[in-house]
Order: sequence, then C-alpha cells, then structure tokens
Amino acid sequence: MFRPFALALFLAMLAALAPRPGLAQEETVWIQIEAQPSQAEGEERARAYAALFPETAGFRLRSGWFGILLGPYPAAEAEAKRRSLTRERLIPSDSFIAYPRNLGEAFWPPEGSAPVPPAPETAAAPEPEVPAIALDETPQEARASEALLTGDQRKDLQVALQWFGFYQGGIDGAFGPGTRNSMAAWQEAQGHEPTGVLTSGDRAALLEAWRGETAAFGFAEVVEEEAGIAVTLPLGLVEFDHYEPPFVHFRARAEGGPRVILISQPGDQAAFYGLYDILQTLESVPMDGPRERGERAFGIRGTSAGVDTTIRAEFTGGMIKGWIFISSPGNEARDARILRQIEASFTPRNDKALDPGMVAMSAETKAGLLSGLEVRKPRLSRSGLFVDAAGSVLTTIEAVESCGRVTIDGKTEASVALSDAASGLALLKPLAPLSPRVVAEFQLAPERPGTEIMVAGYPYEDRLPAPVMTFGTLEEVTGLNGEPGLKRLALPALPGDAGGPVLDATGAVIGMLLPKATAEGRTLPEGVHFAASGAEIARVLGASGVAPVQADRKAALAPADLTAAGLGMTALVSCWD
Repeated sequence: MFRPFALALFLAMLAALAPRPGLAQEETVWIQIEAQPSQAEGEERARAYAALFPETAGFRLRSGWFGILLGPYPAAEAEAKRRSLTRERLIPSDSFIAYPRNLGEAFWPPEGSAPVPPAPETAAAPEPEVPAIALDETPQEARASEALLTGDQRKDLQVALQWFGFYQGGIDGAFGPGTRNSMAAWQEAQGHEPTGVLTSGDRAALLEAWRGETAAFGFAEVVEEEAGIAVTLPLGLVEFDHYEPPFVHFRARAEGGPRVILISQPGDQAAFYGLYDILQTLESVPMDGPRERGERAFGIRGTSAGVDTTIRAEFTGGMIKGWIFISSPGNEARDARILRQIEASFTPRNDKALDPGMVAMSAETKAGLLSGLEVRKPRLSRSGLFVDAAGSVLTTIEAVESCGRVTIDGKTEASVALSDAASGLALLKPLAPLSPRVVAEFQLAPERPGTEIMVAGYPYEDRLPAPVMTFGTLEEVTGLNGEPGLKRLALPALPGDAGGPVLDATGAVIGMLLPKATAEGRTLPEGVHFAASGAEIARVLGASGVAPVQADRKAALAPADLTAAGLGMTALVSCWD
C-alpha cells in the first residue's frame, strides 16, 4: 500500500510538472540550430538558412560564439516544431530549445532590416504534447523533481557545473556537499536564491547552456596513432593541419582562433630539459608568465598583449609527450574550458612517438623542434666585452637603446648601469651571476700607427654561436679631426662587430669598436672604422665604479692563444622588444 510520504512525493512531482498560475515562465523560445566562431561565419550561415526559414535570427552566445536560431515560437509549440524539422532533416539533429535569457546581442537580421514573422505552419501530423516545465519551484518541490533524475542525468548536471567552472569534484552522480555548494554558486551567479537545490527550470537552463556550448566547441577524442597520443580537442575550433616531427599541428578553423600543437618524441633527460629551454625561444611563447620544471614534467605559461600560450609536457619511459595551446587574450573563459578538457583527457602511450631517430638535443633536433614555428628574435644584436669577474659587459649605446629588455649571450637578463652619450659607451650588469672565461685587460699607453690589431665580435649578430675574429691595422690614434679618445682602424667590420674588443698582438685591449660613423653628405671609404680608446674606456668605467684591469704584457701571443683570449672576453648583447 502507499505510504503517506510516497503519496506526498508523488503529488509534489505532479505539481512540479504542471504549469501553475503566478509562476514566471518563458512566453517564447527559440530553436538553436548552429553556432559559428566568428560573426562573419555566423552571418554567412544565417543568410543561407534565411532562404528557407524567414524567421532565422542570429545572437551572440555566452561562449562568445555566434548562434543561428529559428523563432521565436510559443514555448508550448517549440519542441514539436523542432522535432518536426529534425525529422524532415531540415535542421541538424542536435538542434535544441534556447531561452531568450541566454542570448546576447542580435547580429542577424542585419541592422535596419524589417523583422520577418515566423513562416505559417503547414499541415503536419499531430505531435504528442510536451508538458510545460515549471521554472519556479519551492525547495521541497525541487527535491521531489530531482528525485526522478536518472544516474546519467545527475552526472550530466555535474559535468555541466564543471564545464562552467563551479564544480571540481568527481563525476559520480552523487549530490554531496561539493555538488550542492557548486549548485548554490551557479544559482548565485544567475541571480537566483542560492539554495543548493536546482529547480526544474534551473536544470533546464544549465543543461541547455552546457549543450549549446559543447556543440559549438565540437569536442571529440582525437587518437594520433603515429604520435602515440589520445586527447580531446575542440574540433569546432581547430582542425588537423600537418605533421612536422616532433609536432602534430592543428590550425585554427577561423582567423584569430586558437591553435593546438601536440608534442611527441623519444629522448632522455637531457632532451627533455632541452625541449623546455628551446620552447621558450618561440615567438608564440611570451616571456611573461609562470614556469615550472621538474624531472618528469614541466609547464610554461606565456602571456602578452597579443598571445596567450600554455604548454605541458612529461617525460616517462624514454618518451617526451605534451601539448601547446596558443590563443589570444580576451578569451579566458573559453580557453579555460578547452584547457580543462585537454588536461583531463591527454593520454600518452609509450609504444610510439614521432621521428624515432630523434634521441638527443643535437643541432638537428633543435632545427626540427623549431620547424614550422616562428622563433623569437631580438631586434638587433651587437658585441660587448667582459670588464670584471662579476660579468659586467661594456658595449655601445646603440645596442641598448629603446630595448624592452637586454640579454647577454641570449639568456642572461641584464640592466643598463651606465649610458655615456659623449663616448657612445654603455655598461651592463647581469641580473644573474656570470663567470666570464676571460676579463679584458686594457693597454692605456699610446700605440704606434700601423700596429696589427684583431677585433672579436658577432658580425652576423645572433646567427653564429661564437665570436668571429677580424684582422686589420691601427691607422691613427685620434679621430679624423684630431679628436682624442678615438682610434681610426682599417678592417672589414660589420654592424654586429660594434662593441667588440680591439686587441693588439699581446692580447691587451686597446679599444672597443664603435658603430660605423656616418656624416651628413659624406661617405667614408670602405673599411674605415673607429674605436673608443683604452683611456676613454677607463674614464667611463671609473665613473661607474668599475676599476679596469690594466695589461702588463710584453710578448706577442701565439695565434691560437690570441684567438682564445678574444673568444673568452667577448659577449653577445641582444636588444629585445
């Protein structure tokens, strides 16, 4: 026989399912049939549908996508209309009912065009009545209707709450304290009373928004057999582009959309650490953002005004697997949902990887890693010389002017400690400890014109891994107009050599090469260059608190030793935007 509680529950459920006077209800609703990532694509699809359905409309959705909808229709008739159109295959089978409260700004029909009323109904087979849903319920009625939910329906609600960032627990269909708190947080975000028990209307709105967004993202599992990776990707936003070991590229479907790159390569610990270093040289990985690297996993986040990049990789079983997600600022809510899906679903397999021959971080490997990706490049690079054991570097003002940041040897950040306009010299202090192999020793006494000299520098800027030695002669110990503090040289130097040390045969530094001199209306002969003298350098260094080391050398060095001295004391100075 019926227990009193069971009878009360049954009556409560019937009450929850029946429309009641005085409750707020949606008078009209829409049928959402598509969503596109950009307004241009949304307008194109809306125009195509409008040829068949004059009541086609377009609205911006909460996800940032652009929805194409039909309507509006009376709420009691919309579901029958949707089923009729899907049965006739006039609209996609995953079309669903959308409520006005979830729609943003209209973009179709175009502004200024007259609204088009819904097309007249044609005779059709009668549809079964769809019971109206009460959008407002008391907490008791909400619990009663909630009790009718199946296990899968309860899990769907948890997934939807997780999708919108309100729920962090497991998907088990059990409505414990974590789920209740997330329901209350969702209700509060919607401006509803945070009871922690969703009404029938709450559940309908939550699931509608979730299904609409997931349909727009097009999440689907991608199994990359060649790369040994399985992952869920938003195939509504990205599509496979090409393999370029060790990368699998997925390009954006629309201009300005995100990109995904899967990483797959065999390797050892050194290769794993090398990958971490090399990825940070990419133009698509901004310098600002957190980084963390362990023995078995690393993460990189880079953000700037134009790009927002997240990277994850792990090393296990001799395999390095990971992913790169490249987006643009302003899409944080969308990207957070995509990243949750990728992180939760990423499954590496250790039986296969791209390019099995790639086992170490050799030069060839580095070239392969950068293939297909734009490497971050400095605006310009010049030369410099180490002037103390702490790694301070003397260079030219040209090398550090208007730079967003300055590096020594491409890695170590440096600050400009001194900039002397009169001499054209600048002094850099490394922000991390440096131990130069050789510290410059200066010859301050005058030299004899005609002396053979050597300049150590980076004539090709950052394209070569080490300095180049260029030989020439000291032509004059003053400038062309007798200026003190300058020396005129004859040698075939290039712009990147500027800032490099000028050495005599003993290995002593007699000056620092300055940028190519220009004079209005005059062109100097090829091979004419100038250097700041040792005495001028000593004056500038003294003003900055650095005591220059004076040379006490008498005999000429062997060519190999002279080259070693030049290599050890010369630094690459790079200016970055």
